[in-house]
Amino acid sequence: MTVTKDDKTIRKRDLEFKEIAKVQGSIEAEVIRSFLESNGISVLFRGLVVQSVHAFTADGLGQIRILVPAGDFETARKLMEVQNGESGS
Repeated sequence: MTVTKDDKTIRKRDLEFKEIAKVQGSIEAEVIRSFLESNGISVLFRGLVVQSVHAFTADGLGQIRILVPAGDFETARKLMEVQNGESGS
């Protein structure tokens, strides 16, 4: 499926996102975002509480879900494994 608007083509896979990680707090989330974006992967954050309003994290309240486009998920997963030293090689 493709949608064309204002000379931009958006593929369905670009509209679907998958969760790559869950972290506690915005600092760790921003580090991961910076790493993935420096490798050409877009990132979205999802969470229950806006960190700038409630600057605390308790019992998962400050948990942030990190999402990447579905088409980039495998690449992002491999990058995260290498970064975390989890590579099998």
